[in-house]
Amino acid sequence: MNTTRLAHRTGMRPGARRLAIAATAAAALFLTGCAGADSGPSDADEDGSLVPVSMGIQPWIGYGQWYVADEQGIFDDLGLDVETVLLNTDADKTSAFVSGQINAVNLATHTAMMLREQGVQLKIVAIEDYSTTADAMLSGPGVSSIDDLAGKSIAYEQGATSDLLLQAALEEAGLTMDDITPVPMAASDAAAALISDQVDVAITYEPYITTAMQEDANLTSLYDGSDAPGLISDVLAVSEELIADSPETVQALVDAWDQAVDSYNDDPDAARTIIAEAVGEDAEALASAFDGVEYFDLAANTEAFSGAYVNDVLPLAESAATVAGLLSEPVDLDELYDSQFVAD
Repeated sequence: MNTTRLAHRTGMRPGARRLAIAATAAAALFLTGCAGADSGPSDADEDGSLVPVSMGIQPWIGYGQWYVADEQGIFDDLGLDVETVLLNTDADKTSAFVSGQINAVNLATHTAMMLREQGVQLKIVAIEDYSTTADAMLSGPGVSSIDDLAGKSIAYEQGATSDLLLQAALEEAGLTMDDITPVPMAASDAAAALISDQVDVAITYEPYITTAMQEDANLTSLYDGSDAPGLISDVLAVSEELIADSPETVQALVDAWDQAVDSYNDDPDAARTIIAEAVGEDAEALASAFDGVEYFDLAANTEAFSGAYVNDVLPLAESAATVAGLLSEPVDLDELYDSQFVAD
C-alpha cells in the first residue's frame, strides 16, 4: 500500500535474523546492476532443497505477518532462507525486482497489475490482507452519504489507495470526476484539510482516520474498504522464474504466511507487538489500524481465489485503477495470478 502510511525506523530489530536491511544496503542493490542482471536468488539448488528468497517489503502492518514468521522461527521450521529487504517506495521495490535483486515482493493488488502491464514477469501467489476500515472517506455534517458527493470538494492522494477508493465510491453513486472538485494532496494532510473546512470530504487511512475523528467528533465515515471488499488489498508476488525453478520454495513461503496468521489469531497482542516494533510504532497506537485490516490465512486464500477475488476484486481493481489513470490498457487478469499454492 501507500509507502507513507506509517513513520518508521530502519534499524535492525533486536533478535531479528535478517530483517530490515538499512537504506545504505538497499541502495547498494541498485548500484550492482539493473536490467539483464541474473536472478541469483531464484536459482534452484541442485539437490532439490529450497532456494533462498530475497523479499522486498515496506513498513506497513499489512505485511506484518512476515515479521511474525521471522521472530517466531516459522521460516526456520519450514527450511526457508528468507532475506527481507526494507525498501521505502514502490519504485525501489520495482527496480529491485526487475533487476533480479529480489525474487519476491509485497504489493497492493493494483500495483501488481501496473507492473504486469509494464511487462514485469511476476505472479500473485497469495492474498495477504484486505483493508476494511483502515482506508475511508470522511465528511462533516453537510455530507451524509456518497450520494451527496456531487459538487463537493474532495481531498485525496492521486495514484494511491485513496484514489482507488474515490473511484469506487463515485461509480457506486453514479458519479464521475467531472461531478466533483478534486483536491489532490497527501493522505496525511487530507483529514486536516477537512477539519479546517478547506474541503468537504477527505479520503485517508489509518492512523490518520482515528486521529481526525478524535479531534472532530462531527466527522463521519461515508465509505471505506469494507464497502468495496478487496479493492484495497495486499498480495505476495514472486517471479515466474522462482515458480519454475522451485515451486516448493513458493509453497513454503505461502505456508509460512499461513502459520504466522494462525499465530496472530491465537495471540493477537503478542503478534501486534512484534509487527508494531518492526515498523517502528507502538502497538497500542496502531490498534485501530490493526482492527481495520483483515489478514488472510490459507483457507481464506483458497476461498477467495476460487471465487470473489478472481471474479469480483480483480475486475473492480482494474476498473478503478484505469479510471484513476494508473493503468493505460487492460491487463490479462488470468495471467496475473497463480493459485496453485493456495489450492484446497
